[in-house]
Amino acid sequence: MLNVTRPNFGLRIRNIVAPNESEQMSAITYSMDLLIPGLYVWFPGFNIRIGGSIPDDLPYKYPGKIHSSAGIALVLPGCKIFTTYQETYDPRKT
Repeated sequence: MLNVTRPNFGLRIRNIVAPNESEQMSAITYSMDLLIPGLYVWFPGFNIRIGGSIPDDLPYKYPGKIHSSAGIALVLPGCKIFTTYQETYDPRKT
């Protein structure tokens, strides 16, 4: 006889710190700028990056920026990109 009273399912993650929003946006910007295949979604306070890569900040930090608060991009292999973002990745001069 099988008696299951309290199944214990769950994901336990310890000692992992989530990257802050600017690091997440930097990874999305870097991946889109270099046309690294993936799905990228960004909204204020909410970012998803499936695929792509994190920027290599050595010897200098990647300076690219996305200048819109919300958008979606799909980068396919073979340098095909479908995105709602139509601006530049260069930092704006103030």
